[in-house]
Amino acid sequence: MKKKIPLHTQIIAGLVLGLIVGLGIVKLGIAPDFTMNYIKPVGTIFINGLKMIAVPLVLASLIVGVSNLGDITKLSRIGGKTILTYIFTTALSVSIGLLIVNIFNPGKSLPIETRDNLMSLYTDAVGSRSLQAEELKQQSPLQPLVDMVPENVFQAATDNASMLQVVFFAIIVGIALIKIPKSKAEPVIAFFDGLNDVIIQIVGFIMILAPYGVFALMASLIVEITGDNPDSALELLLALLKYSLVVLGGLFFMILVVYPLILKSFTKVTYLDFFKAIRPAQLLAFTTSSSSATLPVTMKQVEEEIGVSEEVSSFVLPLGATINMDGTSLYQGVAAVFIAQALGMDLSFTQQLLIVMTATLASIGTAGVPGAGIIMLIIVLESIGVPAAGIALILAPDRILDMFRTIVNVTGDAMVCTVVASTEGELPDGLIRKSNPLTVS
Repeated sequence: MKKKIPLHTQIIAGLVLGLIVGLGIVKLGIAPDFTMNYIKPVGTIFINGLKMIAVPLVLASLIVGVSNLGDITKLSRIGGKTILTYIFTTALSVSIGLLIVNIFNPGKSLPIETRDNLMSLYTDAVGSRSLQAEELKQQSPLQPLVDMVPENVFQAATDNASMLQVVFFAIIVGIALIKIPKSKAEPVIAFFDGLNDVIIQIVGFIMILAPYGVFALMASLIVEITGDNPDSALELLLALLKYSLVVLGGLFFMILVVYPLILKSFTKVTYLDFFKAIRPAQLLAFTTSSSSATLPVTMKQVEEEIGVSEEVSSFVLPLGATINMDGTSLYQGVAAVFIAQALGMDLSFTQQLLIVMTATLASIGTAGVPGAGIIMLIIVLESIGVPAAGIALILAPDRILDMFRTIVNVTGDAMVCTVVASTEGELPDGLIRKSNPLTVS
């Protein structure tokens, strides 16, 4: 009987093969059109499949999760723990980013001439994102609260970027189901519970395509990146490499130091077992750069491998995919200081404290999709008086860094979910699954 290859192994194989094929296409001088027309569509289909179920999954799982809590007191307790923990880890991640970027000062090694040339090259891209950021900046301070309440829930459900509105609606429905008579609430809960199970089954179908989708995404990404700025100066590459290493250093510090310490402080789950359990979600986050698209897999792994109850995971994880962006917030702190350093601007302690506050607040409601962090970065830059056009300096490596910071976003969601479940007594004391037990200390 043939032994089935684990999903994470298949995804890793897809990543490696995609990298090799992408580099081979570039080396052989094959026209990019071949990759874009015949390889990338497979990855696009895979991503679209995950996006297709993101909204119904959040809607069904949150309604069931909130209604299953049974009373408003428990909801407010779990909700309070979840939101406070998310805010704490986000603020901590920004602070870590600011600390390491001030230690290594990557922006001070960027040549002025190269900087000016690159900024002029990205003028159009910067302008479009600056316009979006300017619209956000001119809004009322209470506009995020206004945006959270949908005018039309069906319209909100058609746009993954409006996920916070779907979350709000689902929580309200869940609370209403708690308040109405049980006899009337049970059929509605049963419907959404069944819908949730159907969606989880669809996730299984979509994940069959995961290795092929990851292969296609990686191969096309290599071709696209290699084609950008082939004549970049060596000094620029070194400065961007230093900047990228600072970002990556901060991200790995979150995953390898901060999260293990928090997990050890509040749970009995060892970090090695936790890491193994969410590995498929991390690999998927790396290739999709979308915490929303990865949400179905994150929920599946946390429930089946770690043993978090569906009651907790169906509330904490959809909320985390919407408001918790540890990796993105850390990147924004590093990027803001890097750009200021490259432009010859010294930021005061007050300005850097403002970065922490702005990046933390900006992470709430940021769409969990590729590239959303750039728009929020412009808000951060404007808040400290740094020209928004400076994002041109970091656009080149941003796609790669986006993949890594999404891993941190997803890992942070799963970690907080595990901590909340542990404090609520919703984690099993013994083995999680006979096929893949978790060690508890």
